[in-house]
Amino acid sequence: MKTVTIILLCMAALPVSASEAVIAQMQSSYRAEGTTGFSAERGESLWRQTQTQQTSGKPVSCTTCHSGNLRDAGSHIRTGKRIEPMAFSMAGADRLNDPEKIEKWFLRNCKWTLGRECTAQEKGDFLSYFLSR
Repeated sequence: MKTVTIILLCMAALPVSASEAVIAQMQSSYRAEGTTGFSAERGESLWRQTQTQQTSGKPVSCTTCHSGNLRDAGSHIRTGKRIEPMAFSMAGADRLNDPEKIEKWFLRNCKWTLGRECTAQEKGDFLSYFLSR
């Protein structure tokens, strides 16, 4: 019974380890683009930074849809659809486990919120911020 429990605990930890490996791989590729060290503090600052949304002219930030606390769920500003928490500690096994999905959402959300694509530095800082929570 003890062996089964240990095996199950190890298996439960696999998605977290896989997600951590994906994030480390992505940050490594961002470093190859010439970024400096990544900072959760810079990621949080950018997360909370208010911009004027280009199409609506309204003030927005990442917190507009995702909430100010990464451990809380958010909701899409127009559709009201639930958005799962972004904190690494709260994210489901597949939330931060697919580099293509992560890049897709960086592209969409950075363009909508910031009016431009995020830089490699900003993406690495965001990922550091997600990991820190």
